[in-house]
Amino acid sequence: MEDKLMRQVAIYGKGGIGKSTTTQNLTAALSAMGKRILQIGCDPKADSTRMLMGGKRQPTVLDTLREEGEVSLEDVLADGFGGILCAESGGPEPGVGCAGRGIITSIGLLENLGAYKDDLDYVFYDVLGDVVCGGFAMPIREGKTQEIYIVTSGEMMALYAANNICKVIRKFTETGGTKLGGIICNSRNVDRELDLLITFSERIGSQLIQFIPRDNIVQRAEIRKQTVIQYAPDSAQAEVYRSLARNIDSNEKFVVPDPITYDELEDFMIEFGVLE
Repeated sequence: MEDKLMRQVAIYGKGGIGKSTTTQNLTAALSAMGKRILQIGCDPKADSTRMLMGGKRQPTVLDTLREEGEVSLEDVLADGFGGILCAESGGPEPGVGCAGRGIITSIGLLENLGAYKDDLDYVFYDVLGDVVCGGFAMPIREGKTQEIYIVTSGEMMALYAANNICKVIRKFTETGGTKLGGIICNSRNVDRELDLLITFSERIGSQLIQFIPRDNIVQRAEIRKQTVIQYAPDSAQAEVYRSLARNIDSNEKFVVPDPITYDELEDFMIEFGVLE
């Protein structure tokens, strides 16, 4: 009998773009499809699994290491919605240390403690992508992930961050082997946003794997400390997240992206009327 292949996936995106919200709804939808998932928050805010945990703040690997001097798996790994295993890397004390290096420490500890269980279908890393420093690039650089998805919108700085992440993937593709699986648009209702994101995805050699419309039901679910999948499973927005889950689960298009220059990005935004 052939061993099951565990897919390791990193979700990157500019801070504030809705990356953690998207990731939690995506993994909730995948769990409803019967997938067994480990989700690791790699953002110093340590809020990447909060909705899966019913609003409970997960003790982070780095906080536990600082306070206890050692870490056990029971301290930092918990079952969330749909049986999703949840962990948060955390970050250094404010003003001290490098948050990116904390990710390296945390993932290494979780691996050594046995968090990567044999029955997992997916490991998801939710990673900050404003400035892709060495630590935040670690899942790409060291081949911890096979596939990357970038959450963005039709706004200039969100696309700037997405393009920078593509540069990192391209730089480390030979050593890490990670490839881009697609772009996820978390809509900000920018004019011609869908066409803009389809064209941007094609220009970098990839695909728009899902367009997520803006809907206040996301905020209503978060107020109740739930994903949309849990709060309103029959809603149109829940179906969008299920579509994203299906598209990622069946995806076979993985590429080394061809990022554009900053001047080309500005021209591209002007072409679509986002910049005047």
